[in-house]
Amino acid sequence: MIRTASSSTHPLDHLVLPTQSVEGARRRLGSLGFVVAPTGIHPFGTENCCVFLADGTYLEPLAVGNQQAAMQAIADGNVFVARDRLYRDVLGDEGFSAVVLGTADADADHARFVDAGLSAGDKLSFSRAFTDTAGKSEIASFKLAFASGREATDAFLFACERVNAPKVDRAALQAHANGATGIVEIVAVSDRPVDQHRLISVAINAPVPEEQGGAFHLPNAVLSVLDPASFTSRFVLPSGPPTDLRFAAVVFSVDRIDATSRLLASNAIQHDISGKDIVVPPAPGQGVAFIFREIP
Repeated sequence: MIRTASSSTHPLDHLVLPTQSVEGARRRLGSLGFVVAPTGIHPFGTENCCVFLADGTYLEPLAVGNQQAAMQAIADGNVFVARDRLYRDVLGDEGFSAVVLGTADADADHARFVDAGLSAGDKLSFSRAFTDTAGKSEIASFKLAFASGREATDAFLFACERVNAPKVDRAALQAHANGATGIVEIVAVSDRPVDQHRLISVAINAPVPEEQGGAFHLPNAVLSVLDPASFTSRFVLPSGPPTDLRFAAVVFSVDRIDATSRLLASNAIQHDISGKDIVVPPAPGQGVAFIFREIP
């Protein structure tokens, strides 16, 4: 369980990846060598199939399982579902909509976001069942506080307080065939990177370093904001349409890059080598670029 004091820089908790269906995401992520958890159902119309990593972070592929419930949630002021709907309306059903930070006090985070003029809306508290690969189920409870820039509608960030964390053994869910052990970097694209620094610094609860080159150092990962040309130069991938802020890539640590490459090749997954990285372009069920990097 990832927690942090309200005075500390928040760590990365997880990433929200909109997808057309959990079945499609499960197939794609499985072919990439990830173990995918059983489907989780939210009480407001969305559902997920998470990928848990040994460093405590995880991916949350998110689909709309009950359209009527989701629309009612939006009408009731549910920011999580409303932002998911906005993302899909603008960018489609496959992508990367939100970076989620761990917190011990979502109420304090919400107050900070409001004071900074960066709150995306009301807090959200909810519970859902969590089931492991052996079928053991417990109830997980969360409290969320949302932050977003007025013009940065392609992305948002939120603080997640795990009010009740299931005492479930996730070892089997973290044993990925591709060797992935954690998330080391999240890469965002912006036409005006410097304009996004205040939003990110408020969301992660840390000042903007004077010389940080667009890289924000969380306790357990780096969040980089690149201009389109820098993104394309670094990963040899298109940066996509103009945007104030859009999350575009996830960098995973792996045990052995050669083993990862062999798995991808055997599963006929398109990938390229860029320096010391394996770059897998976005595909249905995998809304953004996945980068695999060997970390000794």
